This record gives sequence, structure tokens and C-alpha cells, in this order.
Amino acid sequence: MRIAVAGATGNIGRLTVAALQRDGHEVVRISRSLGVDLVSREGLDAALDGVQSVVDVTSAPPGDRAETVAYFGAAARNLLAAEKIAGVRHHVLLSIVGVDRIQGNAHYAGKQEQERIVSAGPVPWTIVPATQFHDFAATVTSWTEQDGVATIAPLLVQPIAPADVADALAEIAAGDPGGRHVDLAGPETHDLVDMARRTNDARNRAVRLVPTWSGLLGLEMAGDVLLPGEDARLAKTTFDEWLLGQQQ
Repeated sequence: MRIAVAGATGNIGRLTVAALQRDGHEVVRISRSLGVDLVSREGLDAALDGVQSVVDVTSAPPGDRAETVAYFGAAARNLLAAEKIAGVRHHVLLSIVGVDRIQGNAHYAGKQEQERIVSAGPVPWTIVPATQFHDFAATVTSWTEQDGVATIAPLLVQPIAPADVADALAEIAAGDPGGRHVDLAGPETHDLVDMARRTNDARNRAVRLVPTWSGLLGLEMAGDVLLPGEDARLAKTTFDEWLLGQQQ
């Protein structure tokens, strides 16, 4: 199959491209750095020529709620419109578990808008909600770190290896549209603070962590809000196994 990946140069995008190519598919990479802009539509129609399925793993540049919603909305509408013209038969969107339960986060608001547009759009679709990735905890500390100190919320999460997400997306993109997919998650629950400490240790980074709810990840995410549903599809890679690849 000829399959396009929007956001192909990002972390999940690169892994998804690799998984699709491993499975024998012809992959079209869509990224602003490669000359295809979802907001301006530059290069988009040409990129989708002959494409049968599209995997959207795009993210938004940093911004406030209005900016993030506007970016995700414009990108989704333009991508779907171009897919309709090109005769794309399946649109696969990577989303977030619990996205509908979070209201105060700009990124979640943008993903809600993205889901709304896709589910009401002109191309048959599958939305794949995934839990936080194994590298999420260390990423959060990188946002807040100053002078070797970082704040981080004590969230309960069930993280998943990025490569496992990519494998699932490649499989789903090659199949038929299925509406909303069951939650995609890792095999175990973890505390985000402990994950950050262990990841930074494995990478030989000395960061003092300060647990707090004052920040981008607030109390509305506490408890089981970010955990997958009972019928979730669980990937095999544990956080401990992923950590082995982070050691320096």
C-alpha cells in the first residue's frame, strides 16, 4: 500500500515510517521540513497522489489554547480536504487516552478539536487513543528544569513504548477504518515522578525533582483519569525494558 505519514520527522512519525517500510509499504513522508505544510497546504495535494491511507501523528507548536486549537483545526481540515480529493480511503489519527476528560490543557483542547473534525470529516477514519509514552516523564522535566531543578506532577500513568505505538499504527493503517479504536497502553502503571527520576538516571542527568500540581499537568489529571479503559489493547514493552535502551 501507498501510505502517507503526517508528522513524519517527529519521534513517533519516524518510528511509524520505519514500521510501515518494514511491513513492505510505500511510505510518503509529510512534514513542513520536507516541503509539505498542512496549514498553508503547500505541497499537500502532490504528496497525497495515489495514497490509500494516511496516518496523522502531527503535534502543534507551543502556544496558548486558542493558538493550539486553531493550528490543529486548520491542519486537520486541510489534510482531510486534500485526502478527499486524492481518494484516500482511510485516515488514522493518533490521539490521547482521556482526552475528553481534560479541559484545562491547551494541547488536549487541540486534540479534542482534531478528533471532532476527523470524526465529522469526509474520509473514513480510525482514531487511536494512546497513553503517555515512556519518554514523557523526562520530557516534562525538560520543560520546567532550571539550574538542575525541575517540577513535575505526581501523575499515575500506564506508559507505552513509542515503538509499540508505531507498530500498532502501521497495522491499523493497513486495515479497514474502524471508528474509535480501543485505548492503546503499556502493560504496567507507573508514577510519573519515579519515571522521570529513573529516566534521568539512565541518561546520566542529575535533576532534582519537585513534585507539584502547579503547572501544565494539574489536579484534573490526578487519579485514574489518564489510565486506559478495561478493554484496552496492551503493548508488551515494559518501562524497565525501554529504560535499558536509554542507559549511557
